[in-house]
Amino acid sequence: MPVLTEILDGSIALVTMSGKSATQSFSMEFLPEIAAAIDSALSDKSVKGLVITGDGKFFSAGADINAFAEAIEQNEAPKLIRELTGVLHPLISRMRQSSTICVAAINGACAGGGLGLALACDVRIASPQAKIAASYSGMGLSPDGGTTWLLPRLVGNQVSRRFFFENAIWDAQESLNNGAVDEVVEQSNLLDRAIDVARLWSSWGPHTKEATKHLLDVQTHHDFETHLKHERTLIEAAGTTDAFKEGVSAFIEKRKPKFD
Repeated sequence: MPVLTEILDGSIALVTMSGKSATQSFSMEFLPEIAAAIDSALSDKSVKGLVITGDGKFFSAGADINAFAEAIEQNEAPKLIRELTGVLHPLISRMRQSSTICVAAINGACAGGGLGLALACDVRIASPQAKIAASYSGMGLSPDGGTTWLLPRLVGNQVSRRFFFENAIWDAQESLNNGAVDEVVEQSNLLDRAIDVARLWSSWGPHTKEATKHLLDVQTHHDFETHLKHERTLIEAAGTTDAFKEGVSAFIEKRKPKFD
């Protein structure tokens, strides 16, 4: 199986792209399978956290170039691109909007649409062997996969502008220094650390996770007063949840809260 899914401790899903699903992730052969595995984890009510990783030297290295060449020859390149983005873009939107915490465990090369997949996660843990690249410029393409929306929010507009126009490749340390990844850990500890982070970040109530992710995404285009109203609406809604009741009870009883 090119895409493997494991459920760990009943609440953390591990999705591994292996073989050609890592080296040619964004082909119509493999992308639907990757999307299906991630969608399945996002829709599973028992799954609170999702770790996405690759295999060997590759996390997710982008498109099938031979398929692009064939599509150009048949004058169907726009159709192929439309089909690919038609799978990828709704997927990364669902990841951003889901209460499921998504963690990218970047084990190796991460490029093109694979970069979008990693950036769409809530946190990125990288091994020293990780490298990230956009790679669109060298292919005569403009960026996709949400990369021009997601990366500036992590590293800033001008750093992103240089990254894209210089067709840069950042190693793990550069990615960490620029803010594109959150941690660099040894390869042997990568999955364990990613799973630990997924477990911690996903331990809160569903509304808390979903609302916090949403508020952090929309704050860049809200004025302050609008954002305060938005926060008020969401925290009022939180006041009706079982998680809020549990949190208050746990505080009064001086114990750790237990959220479903």
